[in-house]
Amino acid sequence: MTTLRLRPEGPADAGLVRRVLAAAFARPDRTTPGEVALVDELRGSAAWLPELAMVVEYGGEVVGYALLTRVQVEADRARAAALVLGPVAVAPHRQRVGHGTAVVQAALEAATELGERLVVVLGDPAYYRRFGFTRADRMGLVSPWSGLGEPWQALVLPPETSDAPPPPRGEVVFPPPWSRV
Repeated sequence: MTTLRLRPEGPADAGLVRRVLAAAFARPDRTTPGEVALVDELRGSAAWLPELAMVVEYGGEVVGYALLTRVQVEADRARAAALVLGPVAVAPHRQRVGHGTAVVQAALEAATELGERLVVVLGDPAYYRRFGFTRADRMGLVSPWSGLGEPWQALVLPPETSDAPPPPRGEVVFPPPWSRV
């Protein structure tokens, strides 16, 4: 029986993750998808949270990836920490069998265990709705992608305690690697 294994990315996984990203985001007009460079640059930035870079293995092969990195929410000169989900990728030969859902869920669960409260994503609303994401603009969150409407989404993670403050509202500020996507 082939097993599915979800775990944080390790140092030896960088090349394997690059291959998954390159295959999942391949386009005929680009030799290397921007998502590959994005992850490489994020690895070397202050936004990188190694425990929130998740891979999915199937039969010992890395076939999927979900990344959560640090962003900031600014409002009234105050900053609050939040996370951005992406990129999420599954090798084409393993798509549509639940690996993407499994690796995203694992990343969100790890973030919840770390006490994180807010995750934003830019993606297909039909896909991300299954995890509880809703329109970010309706939660008072703006970004360079706000004008896209429904694809700009956010998820409030369960609080550690019942007296946890509400999630932040304001402008979501992405680390520099995101500006090149």
